Amino acid sequence: MQILRPPIAMSVFELLKAGPGPSSSHTIAPMRAGADFSAIVRGLDPALRERAGRVRVRLLGSLSATGEGHGTDRAVVAGLMGYEPTYCPPALLSELTNLPQEKRVLHLESKSLPLSLGCVAYGPVQHDFPYSNTLFIELLDPADQVLFSKEYYSTGGGFLQWKGWAAEARGHPAHPYTNMNELLARQAESGLHLDELLMENETAITGASPESIVQELDRLLELMKDTAHRGCRASGLLPGKIGLSRKAGVLFERAASLKAFDRELCFLNAYAYAAAEENAAGNIIVTAPTCGAAGVVPAITLFMQDHLHLDQKAQRKGLLAAAAVGFIAKENAGIAGAEVGCQGEIGVASAMAAAMLAEARGYSPIIVSNAAEIALEHHLGMTCDPVGGYVQIPCIERNAVGAVKAYNAALIACNENPAAHKVSYDDALRAMAEIGRDMSCKYKETSTGGLAVCLVVC
Repeated sequence: MQILRPPIAMSVFELLKAGPGPSSSHTIAPMRAGADFSAIVRGLDPALRERAGRVRVRLLGSLSATGEGHGTDRAVVAGLMGYEPTYCPPALLSELTNLPQEKRVLHLESKSLPLSLGCVAYGPVQHDFPYSNTLFIELLDPADQVLFSKEYYSTGGGFLQWKGWAAEARGHPAHPYTNMNELLARQAESGLHLDELLMENETAITGASPESIVQELDRLLELMKDTAHRGCRASGLLPGKIGLSRKAGVLFERAASLKAFDRELCFLNAYAYAAAEENAAGNIIVTAPTCGAAGVVPAITLFMQDHLHLDQKAQRKGLLAAAAVGFIAKENAGIAGAEVGCQGEIGVASAMAAAMLAEARGYSPIIVSNAAEIALEHHLGMTCDPVGGYVQIPCIERNAVGAVKAYNAALIACNENPAAHKVSYDDALRAMAEIGRDMSCKYKETSTGGLAVCLVVC
C-alpha cells in the first residue's frame, strides 16, 4: 500500500497523559507553554536577563473568551513558576492565588520576577494566527519594552506548538497508516492482532521497550479508574460562580438499589460523572483525548473491570485501540473544541471508548472500527458552549451521555452484520472536519452562543 502523506507517528502517551483539569487546550498546553518559556529565559544572555522587569501573557481566541473560567490564567502562571502538568500538585491551581508572593515568581539566575494573574491579558477572540488558541508570552523591561517573546499554539488535547515549530525526529512506524482504512489494511497484511500491531508501532516510534509500554499503559488505566473512584467519593460544590453540585456520588449510591438494567446503566453514568467532575474541580485526570472529555474512557474502563469482569490484559488491548481511534481523529479532523466543537471532544472520546470496549471483548478490527464510527456519527454537529466558561454545563453531563453512547455503539457493532455497515470511521471524520470548518466560532468554546447564552449565570 502506498502512503501518500506522512504516516501517523504519534505516541500513545502524547494523546493519553496525566495533568490538571479542567481543559487540555486551556490548562495543560498553556502550563506547558509557561514552563517552556521559563526554561528558555533562564538560558538567555545574562545582560538581557538583568534588564527584565516583568512577564506578560496575552491570550487570544477561545483562550481569551473562556480562559478565566477554564483556569488558563492560573495554569500559565504555574508553568512560569516551573511546574509541568504531569507533576503538578493536585491542588496547585485552586490554591495559586493564596500562595505568598515569594513563591509566585519566575526564577532567573540573579533575580526573580513576580508573577500574578495580573500578568495575563485577554486579547481578541477572532484573529489571523494559525490556531484559535494562541498565546504570547513576553519578557519585558521596566518600561514595558519587549526583550523576548514567543508565540505558542494550543492545538487540542494538551498538544503544544509554537511559531517555527517542527515535529521532533522519531522512529518510523513499523506499520504506517494515515487513516482507519489504511490501519485495517495494515492489520490484514501483517496478520497481527490490532493490539500487537499498535505495540510494534509504539516501540518503533518511541524506541521504548514493550515492557515499559505495558507498564505505562497500566499506570494510565489505574489512574483513570482511580479518578472515577475519587469522584464517586467526593461531594459538595464545584469551583466557580455556577454553584454546580457534584452528582456522581448520589448516582453511585442510588445505582445499587435499582433493577438490573437500570443499575448497570446508572453505575456507568456515575463513573463518567465522577471523572468529569474531578476534571471540573481542576484535579489530575487523563486526557482521553482531552480534559473536557476525560470522563468517557475512564467510565468504560471501570465498567469493563467491575461489571464486565474483563482483565487488565483486555483493558490494555482496548486502550491501544482507543488511542489509535484518537490518533486518526486528531490527524484527519481535530480533537479541540475551539477548532471543531464538542464533536471533536466528547464525540471522539465516545468513539475511542466504543472501540476500546469492542477490542477488549475480542472482536475483529472491522467491528472495532464500526463501533468507533457509530459513536462518532451520533455526536456530529455538537457545539462547544460551556456556560460561564466553566467545563461544567453541559460538559459533565455530556461525558455521561457519551459513555452510554459508546457502550451502545459497541453493542450495535458487535451484534450487527459488519458487511452491511455502510459508513466508515473515515467517512464520519470527514463529515466532522467539514462541520467544524463551517461552524460559527461562537459555538466553538467561546461561550458566546448556544447554551452558554441561553442559561444566565449570575
